[in-house]
Amino acid sequence: MAQLSFKNRIALNYIITTGLLILVVFFTLYSIVKHSVYSHIDEDINIEIQNHLEEIREVNGVVILVDKEEWEEREHNTVDINPVFVQFLDTHKKTIEKSPNLKTETLRFDDSIENFELFDTKIGNNIIRQVQVPIFIKSKSIGYLIIGMSLTNSRVVLNNLFEIMCLAFPVILLLLFFIARFFAGRSIKPINAITNTSKIITKDNLKTRIPLPKTKDELYTLSKTINNLLSRIEDAIEREKQFTSDASHELRTPLTVIKGTLEVLIRKPRDNKEYEDKINFCIAEVDHLNMLVDQLLLMARFENKKADLKYESVYLNALILDVLTLNSEKISTKNLKVNFDAEEDYFINSDNYLVITILRNIISNALKYTNRDGEVSILLSHQNEKTICKISDNGIGIAKEDIEAIFNPFFRSDSSGHPEIKGTGLGLSIVKRLSEMLHISFEIESKIGEGTTVSLSFKEQLKSR
Repeated sequence: MAQLSFKNRIALNYIITTGLLILVVFFTLYSIVKHSVYSHIDEDINIEIQNHLEEIREVNGVVILVDKEEWEEREHNTVDINPVFVQFLDTHKKTIEKSPNLKTETLRFDDSIENFELFDTKIGNNIIRQVQVPIFIKSKSIGYLIIGMSLTNSRVVLNNLFEIMCLAFPVILLLLFFIARFFAGRSIKPINAITNTSKIITKDNLKTRIPLPKTKDELYTLSKTINNLLSRIEDAIEREKQFTSDASHELRTPLTVIKGTLEVLIRKPRDNKEYEDKINFCIAEVDHLNMLVDQLLLMARFENKKADLKYESVYLNALILDVLTLNSEKISTKNLKVNFDAEEDYFINSDNYLVITILRNIISNALKYTNRDGEVSILLSHQNEKTICKISDNGIGIAKEDIEAIFNPFFRSDSSGHPEIKGTGLGLSIVKRLSEMLHISFEIESKIGEGTTVSLSFKEQLKSR
């Protein structure tokens, strides 16, 4: 079976719902008309009962009609227009008198029907509404009165109404289907635009956007959301391309330097001291290359997912001391003064490995960019139910216009005049990304020639009672 289009499904669902509603309306309308018709007929029959019971008298044991002219009325003599059939029965249910319009027909007494109960029956080819009523004179039963009224014309009206409804129902549904299909087609135009736009979008063509509908409805929101998604994808791909390009360049540079140095060495014999210097230089470049690869792998690991974070109790004091110990040679070589101020033990609930990675990068930068005989301060404190870690230095500082850019991979602020300072430009990018993953607030303040202060805000670990 062929799959219905979305437009046809909308139209079909609409007419199914509407069709059920129309059926309810038609049934209700037919029931109301039928009830109204029968109510009028029943009312007329009850009036006839009262009239005829008032006309009956018993004289010398004989039942007679007081007003004989009633039998001559048109409704008792015809069967064409609103005829009323009247018949009197004795106590043995034998006919003793009947209206002239019955001619050779008689009304049948139905023993299964209760007295005064109205019911439908037939006389000849006519459908009639009938009632049978006992006749009492002075509390003595003298027979029965049967009154019937023709339902033929009323049934014709009801049948015509039913046929009209049966014929109108499919016509209305068919008309509604095409109307609903037309408006559904207009309503889903933005969906067609989404489909057509999606077909022409590739990784090399992410500039195309879905035209927004004029009406700000759900489809407008959908189109806008997809456009925002395309913008994010475009930005991500552009960043990936830039990252790949920068990474290739950063990896190629130390490899080129190593290759050039080794080529120079093999051109002619050299003394041991020169060989030693060049080899040490290559080793330093290899170390730089290893550090770059490690940081690239770290970034790739946490690029698009929160990895497997392992939350545990982290002792900040110990982590900072471990990082300072790892950098003890650098501190000693530059004769730096390091002040670590922590009045108590500070614990947080976080990922130990990632926190030490953040601290290692920040403290390493502070030591790297602080001049010889400079000072680095590390302060732990409580503030607004959070643990604050401030790492300050009096180094070369960062230009105000570079503050935002330093978080981009491979970006390095202008450090001219300091050729001895080397780096990959990945440290702060890694810090920012890991801080976002761990919900650590990260702020940086810096001035050229005055130094830099980095503030980390950790959620405190809940203390057990």
